[in-house]
Amino acid sequence: MAILVNRDTRVLVQGITGREGNFHTKAMLDYGTKVVAGVTPGKGGSEVHGLPVYDLVSEAVSDNSINTSIIFVPPRNAADSLYEAVDAGIKLVVVITEGIPLHEELKAIEYARSKEVIVIGPNCPGIISPSLSKVGIMPAMVFKQGSVAVISRSGTLTYEVAYHISTKGPGISTALGIGGDPIIGLTFKDVLQMLQKDDQTKGVALIGEIGGSMEEEAAAFIGRGEFNKPVVAYIAGRTAPPEKKMGHAGAIVSMGSGSAQDKILAFKGAGVPVAETPMDVAALLKEKV
Repeated sequence: MAILVNRDTRVLVQGITGREGNFHTKAMLDYGTKVVAGVTPGKGGSEVHGLPVYDLVSEAVSDNSINTSIIFVPPRNAADSLYEAVDAGIKLVVVITEGIPLHEELKAIEYARSKEVIVIGPNCPGIISPSLSKVGIMPAMVFKQGSVAVISRSGTLTYEVAYHISTKGPGISTALGIGGDPIIGLTFKDVLQMLQKDDQTKGVALIGEIGGSMEEEAAAFIGRGEFNKPVVAYIAGRTAPPEKKMGHAGAIVSMGSGSAQDKILAFKGAGVPVAETPMDVAALLKEKV
């Protein structure tokens, strides 16, 4: 029944007293997500939306049953916040923050992996299992519960594709934005491995973009027969010029690799249809799911 988040997800908000943390905490609460506490150093003992605020993650975990954290901490302190969540024993961490220095991202994510902690992001919209839980910043109204998973490097394209699948197709089991930075926690292949075991998910919309090789690795995984559910892909950035960053830090064609054409050919070689527009993803999936 969906992956990673559900009705048993109990969330800590790191950076809860900041503008973004405060706003999205209320949105998650309104959706029905079990947000139970927040952390902002120096603000311990206060409350936000009726939730207790702590100075330290370890204090929040000690007083509350918490299995998930979401980080809204500014870039200069976000990596330290991830270390703190990992050391407190939290096993799923969603990092919304954009602009974390790459060397700090690399070390923090490797540390989390060494402790068997799942990291979504950084620089991502989070994750939603419609009608169950939302741990992120996505507009909940575009996600209707159903049987298609959406995995994406782009936040806004996640919302657009999910809207079309929800209104014209079979709806969403889980939608997950893996993040737009060159260094991230979960990859497309990682999420496909999880979705292979999820009974609710009958098909997948995979939204990639230029830069890196995650799409090619996912295509190879599918092509080897290790994922046997229908997949439809869409690749953003087909007209982006080489060496020109497109929106995300990781969306750049460099040294002849990571182009949209490379990714499209990889998916087609694996038997995965590639949509021409985001709207076409729902139509192609409707034929298969």
